[in-house]
Amino acid sequence: MSMEIIRPGLLTTVQDEGRIGYRRYGVPVGGVMDTFAARAANILVGNSRREAVLEITMAGPELRLLQNQLISLCGADLGATVDQQPVPMWRPVLLQAGSILKFGACRHGLRAYLAFAGGIDVPEVMGSRSTDLKTALGGVHGRPLHVADVLETGIISDEVQQWISVMHIQLGKNKPIAAPTWLLSERERPDYYGKPIIRVMQGQEHSYFTTESLKQFYAEDYVVSSQSDRMGYRMQGWRLELDQPLNRLSEAVTFGTVQVPSDGQPIVLMADHQSIGGYSVIAQVATVDLPVLAQSRPGSRISFAPITHEEARSLYIQRERGLRLLNQLIRRKMAETETI
Repeated sequence: MSMEIIRPGLLTTVQDEGRIGYRRYGVPVGGVMDTFAARAANILVGNSRREAVLEITMAGPELRLLQNQLISLCGADLGATVDQQPVPMWRPVLLQAGSILKFGACRHGLRAYLAFAGGIDVPEVMGSRSTDLKTALGGVHGRPLHVADVLETGIISDEVQQWISVMHIQLGKNKPIAAPTWLLSERERPDYYGKPIIRVMQGQEHSYFTTESLKQFYAEDYVVSSQSDRMGYRMQGWRLELDQPLNRLSEAVTFGTVQVPSDGQPIVLMADHQSIGGYSVIAQVATVDLPVLAQSRPGSRISFAPITHEEARSLYIQRERGLRLLNQLIRRKMAETETI
């Protein structure tokens, strides 16, 4: 199965969970920014969590589907339509060959994730299909999608293919067919719609900051700077200061590490972060809140709230159990070839 890019959108790239095991060589993990939305999108079309999806930022592409495609769309609401009919989000949807999938104005969030049954079949580089724009690795020649690119999807399992056949019976001309009872409800997702409250654990140099800085870090709002990107989110707000100058060596950093450079404005490292950093580390974002941060646009106001390592671990385990249960339920329904 394949699709043709008519219009690429602002920034549309192929992403998966990233390049695991190469940070020792200075190779960033990269991968999707919103790990929850991308993983949910894969589950909803019967894919494994490692399959590649399209990460669509702010302004979406226009795609022509060359065969029938089972898709799911999760994350930001970018007003997706097929022939002026809305495409439901957070559920499997079957689209007919020849359909043109378009995206409109960004209604909420920043990044949408479009999954296809079988995943997106581009060559693996260092065990990943993710696009790394800085090194031009992976994806489609290491770059965002361009006009006239054609993407192929991978092999679809027998159970998914059988279920597509059941859905196809009800497929009308250019009409999206959704599975109405297979919805990932709002209560099962991160809180994408409230004011972002990002929970953080104390970083290695947390105690080296002044009492006033620590107080205001949790009390004041920060604004996501327009200079933010997939490598890091620059924050604008209360200036954070150390008690005294700190001479430290560069050390390992990760997705969600909150660094404080000399200007006192924190930087939250994101998916394309470097492998080591020399700035003081005031905090580490809890994994369960990284998807919420990834959906925050430049100009958004966020606040930080303290959380313990034990609390963060418990929330992560709870989130994992929910996703695994969703995967089991979807696969059970597909195996039953339940009609819709």
